[in-house]
Formats: sequence, C-alpha cells, structure tokens
Amino acid sequence: MPVRGYVRLMKANFDRLIDGAVGAGRISAEALGTPVDLALLISCVGRRMVLQQRVEEEVEGVREIVGPGAAIAGFYSYGEISPFTPRARCELHNQTMTVTTFSER
Repeated sequence: MPVRGYVRLMKANFDRLIDGAVGAGRISAEALGTPVDLALLISCVGRRMVLQQRVEEEVEGVREIVGPGAAIAGFYSYGEISPFTPRARCELHNQTMTVTTFSER
C-alpha cells in the first residue's frame, strides 16, 4: 500500500447481488425488444465465492425475466468487459454478472 493511498472496503449484501443480476437480465431483455431465445450469463467467480449456495438464485431470477422458452448458458470468469449502461463504452468489471440476450426473430 503506497503512503497516503486509500482503500475502499466492500461488504457483500446477498439480496443486492441477486437483485443486480436480475436487473442486468431485465435491461438486456428490454433492450433486445423481442422475446429472448438465448441468454448468456457470465458471472465473476468472486460472486460465486460470496453467494455460495445462493448462487442459483441469481440464475433463477434471470430465468424469470427472460422466460421459460429461452435457453440459458453461462460460465464463471475472473472479470467481465461490458458497458455500465446501454450505449456506454465497455469497461472491465469485477464481481459482476453480465447478461447478453439473443433472439432469432
């Protein structure tokens, strides 16, 4: 730690982590504008370590948003690159859930 440096400590809130994943699913699905055929979920492995057994809740929450007809696939990474909001430039994120939706319609 450099002299006069500062540290920002984070405290996990399980419900907010899960709500964030659901929110990402909602933003992606709404931006698509048609029914979702495929949702690709990329989650940081740090989220899995924090959520432990509750990790399934974020996938189930996204499933409710994209609907039962959509296929869901995904994996864990060590960080994601995506925009913070629609039309923003891509940046590196950590301990996030990135949701990308696809449609063939």
